[in-house]
Amino acid sequence: MHNYQIIIEYIGTNYVGWQKQKKGKSIQGTIEKALSKTLKSNIKINGSGRTDSGVHAWAQSANFIFKNKIKDNFKFLNTINYFLKNNSISIINLKKRNLNFHARHSAKKRCYQYIIFNRIGKLSINANRSWLIKKKLDLKKIKKAINYLKGKHNFSAFRASSCSAKSPIKTITKAEIKKKQDKIMITFESKSFLQKQVRSMVGCLKYVGEKKWKPEKIKLIINLKKRKLCAPPAPPEGLYLKRVFY
Repeated sequence: MHNYQIIIEYIGTNYVGWQKQKKGKSIQGTIEKALSKTLKSNIKINGSGRTDSGVHAWAQSANFIFKNKIKDNFKFLNTINYFLKNNSISIINLKKRNLNFHARHSAKKRCYQYIIFNRIGKLSINANRSWLIKKKLDLKKIKKAINYLKGKHNFSAFRASSCSAKSPIKTITKAEIKKKQDKIMITFESKSFLQKQVRSMVGCLKYVGEKKWKPEKIKLIINLKKRKLCAPPAPPEGLYLKRVFY
């Protein structure tokens, strides 16, 4: 038996999310069908995490077990991407791993990036791939507020009611914001995240940037641990799984 890791790029707009569900088209299910056709065998994959409906990925990671050795990476990538050509999904790399490797359990850190366009004009090229905020955001206040999210905290206020994580305690090792012209990029790194945590944090930062909240309110929300105090989550179309570290 052989264990393989695949690196996946996708636009999540027309999918119910990563995970297979009874109704709707999933990223996982679409890839498994293409893999099974490519390798002429029933293939199941493990993803590094479950991105929500509408969320995208530059480098999602998954692994699968296959009885035979894949000898030609070029042929494999060409073939599977042929079967995925009518989907907004690409397999961009294939790596041989030891049998103990698991895309989710072996991950040491995950990096998500949220993209905002802060301008009045509507989005064309970046429609459904970023969040358009027309009101001018105060970047200095957002940079001050984002520092409160760094470190180890109980993020109960930022988790979805349907979140199945055993513990709300997470450690944010990186939280930064960069701006290039009217494009704002917010990056978070952690070993793992709660369901809708990143989108909830971005939603709160937007309120700070719009001067609805003072930066210090982020600290208060963390300490009080109440979901009802959190701002509405940012929409999924601006969120990207950027990288999974092993």
